[in-house]
Amino acid sequence: MHIADITMFYAPASGGVRTYLDAKHRRLIHTPGVRHSLLIPGPALNEDNGVYQVPAPALPFGNGYRFPLRLAPWRNVLKDLQPDLIEVGDPYLTAWAALDARRQLDVPVIGFYHSDLPLLVSNRMGNWFTPNVEAYVSKLYGNFDRVLAPSQVMADKLRGLGVGNVHVQRLGVDLATFNPAHRDPGLRAELGIGDDTRLLIFAGRGSKEKNLPVLLQCMKRLGSKYHLLLVGSHMPANVPRNVTVMDSFRPAHELARLLASADALLHAGDQETFGLVILEAMASGIPVVAVAAGAFTEIVHADCGLLCRPNDAMAMAQTVRELFAGDDQYGLRARAHAEQHYAWDTVVAGLLEHYRAVLGTSAHKVVRHG
Repeated sequence: MHIADITMFYAPASGGVRTYLDAKHRRLIHTPGVRHSLLIPGPALNEDNGVYQVPAPALPFGNGYRFPLRLAPWRNVLKDLQPDLIEVGDPYLTAWAALDARRQLDVPVIGFYHSDLPLLVSNRMGNWFTPNVEAYVSKLYGNFDRVLAPSQVMADKLRGLGVGNVHVQRLGVDLATFNPAHRDPGLRAELGIGDDTRLLIFAGRGSKEKNLPVLLQCMKRLGSKYHLLLVGSHMPANVPRNVTVMDSFRPAHELARLLASADALLHAGDQETFGLVILEAMASGIPVVAVAAGAFTEIVHADCGLLCRPNDAMAMAQTVRELFAGDDQYGLRARAHAEQHYAWDTVVAGLLEHYRAVLGTSAHKVVRHG
């Protein structure tokens, strides 16, 4: 069985989609009877260990992202590879290239709905465009042989737009990289806080939908016995005294040290399609305080952390206090939950079942080399 993944959501500092594709590629290239090819944007046509860079211009101020403008180069690489199945990881030109290749290769195409496109557009451009974007999503994802969504809330949204054959396929976490063993007692000294101060952390892009002002207001209410570390690009510059900002992308191994060294993850985002950093925190052995919205109600179980009302700094501060007033086993339970439900090996096994179902086979097909 030869699987080809295609996406433009792949850059040096990109987030969940790249994490998913890299974890998947590392496992599938060692799976007997399976060949995996990954098509991503690059400066020139190139191949390295099954990863194919397809020429695409760089986005100005795009943090390394590239935006494909021509369908033909992507379609031609797919034609040369002759995969048995194509998975699409974004709703833009590469998706249409995959559908175009399907007509020529007669192979199924799966669409993975990683991002809530109508919501993203409305956040940045207002609600005027929402009906048109919803119609676009309905048309595009209605063309796929199967649609995967990372959470039930996203699957329900797609079904509400009239998209059929939608299946929930949760993402995973690297349990070796994100591990309590990476806890660094020296981090508190780096931040200039005492051992008796509760260290909270948020990691991600500082985009509008992350609701960082709620976190900052929460920290004002919590006071000096709590300290928040904000990690990622586009973070606010003006923050309370009990907040430290690391305003740049951090590679996984460094983020893992920071997460494991904190006491809890704090997340105010209310529009998350999945929330990979939640899993990374749990795997790092720390509990979570997040809002009861988006996919978080599916991921954050009561034994792994606490949820609070969205967009309510006072409620979040109170929930943080409740977390630390409870038992001290939240982190241990969070790690155990991640191990049991979100190991990448388990996720990839689930993906293979989707592929076999679409191909109409219960066993691996013979690898076809193109």
